[in-house]
Amino acid sequence: MGYCTLAACFDTLKAGNVKLTTKGRYAVNAMLDLALNAHQGPVKLVDISSRQGISLSYLEQLFARLRKRDLVTSFRGPGGGYRLGRSMGQISVGDVIIAVNESIDATRCHGEGDCQQGETCLTHHLWMDLSEQLETFLRGISLGDLMNRHQERVKNGEAPSPDAVQRDDGPTTDSARSAS
Repeated sequence: MGYCTLAACFDTLKAGNVKLTTKGRYAVNAMLDLALNAHQGPVKLVDISSRQGISLSYLEQLFARLRKRDLVTSFRGPGGGYRLGRSMGQISVGDVIIAVNESIDATRCHGEGDCQQGETCLTHHLWMDLSEQLETFLRGISLGDLMNRHQERVKNGEAPSPDAVQRDDGPTTDSARSAS
């Protein structure tokens, strides 16, 4: 059995094996945006793109994957857009990340056990356990939980309300107030 040196273990962490990539972050941000704006009816990707600073073409790719996993439902035509495919409490952050083919794996060997010249390194099981803990953690947080946290932050003045976000359809709530 080979040794995984401390330096090699930290290289695994720095190499992004545990880091959530842009794809996963964008997918979670877009889904939370969808949840926050669901009261307006189907939400257009162009609106999410504008609010979140994510390119429309990238959102289209992400939402195609989310739709395949039934996390979102699309509506065509005037007034069309996307809605959540299930209730906010039934969609976990882990579901979203996995739906866009994001890996939740802390091992260098991608769980194969051949991390040290074809053998399992001494810390392989540590990283496997970390991967399981990360997945359990992310599956334990729902969009509803994130929504509640955001609403609490808005209530405490720590975050802007969804109504105060600049949209293409007019001035923000704050600028509308100051104009009157």
